Amino acid sequence: MADKSQSGTLEDDEFVLFYKMLTQREDVLRVFQEYSGDGQKLTLQDLKDFLREEQLHEDGVQQYALKLIERYEPSDTAKMLQAMTFDGFLMYLSSSEGSISNPTMVDLYQDMTRPLCHYFISSSHNTYLLEDQIRGHSSVEGYIRALKRGCRCVEVDCWDGPNGEPIVYHGHTFTSKIFFKDVVTVLGNYAFKASQYPVILSIENHCSVEQQKVMAQHLTQILGDKLLKSPLDGKIPIGLPSPEKSKQHLSKELSDCVVYCKSVHFSSFKHSQIHSKFYEISSFTESKARKHIREAGAEFVLHNARQLSRVYPSGLRTDSSNFNPQDMWNTGCQIVALNFQTAGVEMDLNDGLFSQNGHCGYVLKPTFMRNTDERFDPENPQNRDGYKPLSLSVISGQQLPKVNIKEGSIIDPLVRVEIHGVPLDQANTINISYLFVSAGFNPVWYDTLQFTIHVPELALVRFVVEDYDKTSKNDFVGQFTLPFTCIQPGTDIHVRGCILTSNSKEKIEN
Repeated sequence: MADKSQSGTLEDDEFVLFYKMLTQREDVLRVFQEYSGDGQKLTLQDLKDFLREEQLHEDGVQQYALKLIERYEPSDTAKMLQAMTFDGFLMYLSSSEGSISNPTMVDLYQDMTRPLCHYFISSSHNTYLLEDQIRGHSSVEGYIRALKRGCRCVEVDCWDGPNGEPIVYHGHTFTSKIFFKDVVTVLGNYAFKASQYPVILSIENHCSVEQQKVMAQHLTQILGDKLLKSPLDGKIPIGLPSPEKSKQHLSKELSDCVVYCKSVHFSSFKHSQIHSKFYEISSFTESKARKHIREAGAEFVLHNARQLSRVYPSGLRTDSSNFNPQDMWNTGCQIVALNFQTAGVEMDLNDGLFSQNGHCGYVLKPTFMRNTDERFDPENPQNRDGYKPLSLSVISGQQLPKVNIKEGSIIDPLVRVEIHGVPLDQANTINISYLFVSAGFNPVWYDTLQFTIHVPELALVRFVVEDYDKTSKNDFVGQFTLPFTCIQPGTDIHVRGCILTSNSKEKIEN
């Protein structure tokens, strides 16, 4: 259509025409014309009205509107008139500033001076594995990948190795082995590339006392000043296990490397409340954690307001699959360890939660999960004051890629919107029916999805785009997950090569 000269190539104005056709957004034009007085431009007042009504901007809206005109408007004439043309409006909405993620929450914005137990911490399980847990390949690459993604707690399973050198692998299996010193070297090189905040080493120690001394030597010599070896205030008592942990032999050198995260057996919430120290940490299998959630969810929340808890996948997950981390976050568990090497919904949720706060690997828990004077039960959140229903509209898609390379094939886009949070919110999943618009390349829905979010502070919103097929399983196109509290209204969701336009507003019920 753009090749007006029928030459088989695009030249000069033809390429401009092609670009215009490719980026044409009828849905955005519709919004533009709704706010434009003459259908040709947005005056400063028009743009301010859009920002107030669609994106809920209030303070400093005039200065913000002027900044947008200066930054995105390509016409010098329009700039002189303090106005925005449709081209400028489209450029703004398609920019990173028009992303669904609130830019003030993408960068580091949370209070980072609270105790460690007040944060969700991005955590990896069996970090050394790249594949399954029976015959899979072990590699330091697993640590590099996890640390680059902002992971702040990595697992190191240590066993006696040849020539007095400890090794790391999944014990009593056929997984390959790597040297402990190589893992420590990688930690020294990559621990603080993605985040400046502490990395917790979860060491599963199966080594003899002699090789534990070698482990301690590698930790202190390779990491140097990067390794915390003494309390920050010099007042926390740390010592060797008492004669009652008699079956375990622990070298003093390795014990001295443990300061704030002393692993202890969990007896009960009542016992912990009376006897536990704040620097102690207990680990739970996913099944044990779920049992505590079912039987004493509110007590689990209070426990996690005082000290750290680590949850890890069941030993039956030999394929390195993952459990749903949302269930554990709902009770304030900080270190929810996942197999980073296994893609899927679970890692999408993990990436979504930690996409905020500068991708630093630490996310501050809601106030009601940090305050020991409050009682929050994730199974019964209805009594919490101030929850507001959410109106979420998914309007259109843009430039949806074909997943079938067959010539002439088109995409039949179906969008699934999922809410992950407390059990009352978790049930919310809605599909938007596919429509054949512009051969599936730029579909428009204009469907409004109604959700009631009981605990927005814990909710994650996941958008999934699939290519609908009547006779077989739908093909995956892309997904995007983010915290509900990070959504800014009237913006675009970038879903791996395609764009969805959404509008979200809070409404107060009478």
